[in-house]
Amino acid sequence: MHGIVGRYATIDASRRDLPPSKLLLLLLVLMNGAAPIALYIFVPALPVLASDFGSDISVAQMTVSLYMVGLACSQLIMGPLSDRFGRRPVLLGGLALMVAASIGCIFAQTLPQLIALRFLQALGGASGMVISRAIIRDLYSRDRVGGMLSLVIAVMMIAQMLSPLAGGVIETAFGWRAIFYAVTAGAIVVAAAITLALPETSRRSTPAAQRGGFGTDLRSLFGSRAFIGYVLCQVLASAIIFIFAGGGPYVVVTQMGRSSAEYGAWFASSGFAYLMGNVFCVKFSPRHSLDRLIWFGLGLQIAGALLNLAWGILGWNQVPSWLFGTHMIIMFGNAAVMANAAAGAISIRPQAAGTASGLMGFTQFGFGSLCSQAGAWLGGHFATPLPLNIAIFGTALACASAMIFLVPRRNLIATEELIEKAEEETLV
Repeated sequence: MHGIVGRYATIDASRRDLPPSKLLLLLLVLMNGAAPIALYIFVPALPVLASDFGSDISVAQMTVSLYMVGLACSQLIMGPLSDRFGRRPVLLGGLALMVAASIGCIFAQTLPQLIALRFLQALGGASGMVISRAIIRDLYSRDRVGGMLSLVIAVMMIAQMLSPLAGGVIETAFGWRAIFYAVTAGAIVVAAAITLALPETSRRSTPAAQRGGFGTDLRSLFGSRAFIGYVLCQVLASAIIFIFAGGGPYVVVTQMGRSSAEYGAWFASSGFAYLMGNVFCVKFSPRHSLDRLIWFGLGLQIAGALLNLAWGILGWNQVPSWLFGTHMIIMFGNAAVMANAAAGAISIRPQAAGTASGLMGFTQFGFGSLCSQAGAWLGGHFATPLPLNIAIFGTALACASAMIFLVPRRNLIATEELIEKAEEETLV
């Protein structure tokens, strides 16, 4: 504990942007990955779950869909609470709720009970997602936040991609309830590690009467065109992922006549490109501003989407290699846009990083669920991938428009000066 406390617990201008310790990186990955891993590790057990409870698979699917609702609602709640009461108590409270709900899942006797407990599990676990972003903003300056977010995401994605495999192995060997034993144990380990090794990082040490509170934060954030622009940019970039994830299975399996296993293999290429995009941001964020990296990513998104659209018009993307080859370009750029737009959003009002992170996360998941449904409709109701290509290209253009019209480049210098002034005020 002393290693992190000694380097980060007292935050001042001379000690910002220290290289992340391995322990700090591990803690950020653990808290950020707790909820997503708990989501994906249970997916392979859904058919067995439906059979055990004698229910339709669509009802069993609600253990996933309402979990996603819990993720969205949690971010809207936990972020502002962490600004008000500090990162540690809210994070530990959320993880305690996750542990309690996970234990409840082990002993659930009906499917409705399990669905409700999964919602509570997500509500608690997602606290790590929103608060990890706020902690990174507490510890690093504006132009380093994107790189740190990318680093955490890159490490977390490896575990996240392996979690369905782990869930399938556990279910096959011990049954679906054993998955929740593993999730409970993991949540306890994460909570213990945070209790022992993570100091309070929030810089809002002034009395509540002087700092304005939640209402002041909301007015300040929504009164900033730059905040709205960064959030829209980040949300629309994530919408590209949701649209393609929703429509991709129908395009590959139904339209192209390939197996679901082959779709899974091709889809992994998109995840690999996204991982490499995050690695790129980690390497280049110390030498380039977050806005420059966003524009680089936007250029790749539009270029890849335009190529995909061209292949669709020419009829060339009737095989997975054409479709996913250009989509890898999109996903590489998408990683740069999402991490750095998130960094820009939570940097507008540094002392309200938790609130900003929560608003962004809620919007991302809420809008993303609609985009996933839209993608499934486009993939399942047409005989060609072209409508899906058009939707992705249009979303990529909308993403760039948010930066062009809401975060105009001529105002970036003034925006950065305001942010630096706000940082100085919170460090006093």
